[in-house]
Amino acid sequence: MRTINLGQTGFQVPVIAVGFWRLSNIGKAEAETFVKSALDFGAYFFDQADVYGRGLAEEMFAEAIGMSPAVREKIILQTKCGIRPDVAFDFSRDHILRAVDASLKRLKTDYIDVLLLHRPDALMEPEEVAEAFGILQSKGKVRYFGVSNQKPMQIELLRKYVKQPIVADQLQLSIVHAGMIRQGIHVNSMDDAAADRDGSVLDYCRLHDITIQSWSPFQYGFNQGTFLGNPKFPELNAKLDEIAKKYSVSNTTIAMAWLLRHPARFQPITGTMKPERLRDCVKAAEITLSRDEWYAIYLAAGNVLP
Repeated sequence: MRTINLGQTGFQVPVIAVGFWRLSNIGKAEAETFVKSALDFGAYFFDQADVYGRGLAEEMFAEAIGMSPAVREKIILQTKCGIRPDVAFDFSRDHILRAVDASLKRLKTDYIDVLLLHRPDALMEPEEVAEAFGILQSKGKVRYFGVSNQKPMQIELLRKYVKQPIVADQLQLSIVHAGMIRQGIHVNSMDDAAADRDGSVLDYCRLHDITIQSWSPFQYGFNQGTFLGNPKFPELNAKLDEIAKKYSVSNTTIAMAWLLRHPARFQPITGTMKPERLRDCVKAAEITLSRDEWYAIYLAAGNVLP
């Protein structure tokens, strides 16, 4: 699979990452088959979080891949911390350090390639985050750091104190959840599409070389379901099917290729636990949609141009 730079690090990563928030919902044999298939497809960037299955997803992943030093050298591991089930969010120094140690134990590894702060913590003290990041990096437990679901000013606050570069911001983004793209097209307009709800996070990340990792690339709303094959989106599915036929691929591949066509160099995070669906996602890395195709899909999703 082709690769991109992760943020401003020069660290080359696959353009598509494999997410595991559903891993704890499948059996051991299925998990082993899926992880092996991902490696066969060249998808070796794995996205985890300590909250996925309350830690079970990390444990199952380590077992499924047969974690060992030799295996660890061939993959890229990303995990997230900061959500405390039944409590709220916690970016305190001690919680971050405890969370990373627990993830390392579950993942059966000595280090994490990328650690993301999982959703904003209203009580965050950036000095504590900076201290935690410094300790984790100096001890070799984490190589790179990023955030999830944060807007520019929240990232700027962190950057004031944190010495390490923020390499990624994981944000919900799909053809039908494209507000960060849409508001940029409707600048200086009075219609609803011009509303800036995220502080121009797309432009901010591009300006500061922060990779946007798009989660739920096939979802509409907040995990309400996929738009693919959904009768609520007839025009979009007709257009996706039309272009998919032209390239002899599935509509899944074209929906993923739509994200990859954007010059911001998004890194989509898949959510499927089915090898055949993952294969269709990975195929998108081989396709470059034309400008006309990209806008045709954008308009078919119900977006309008000013």
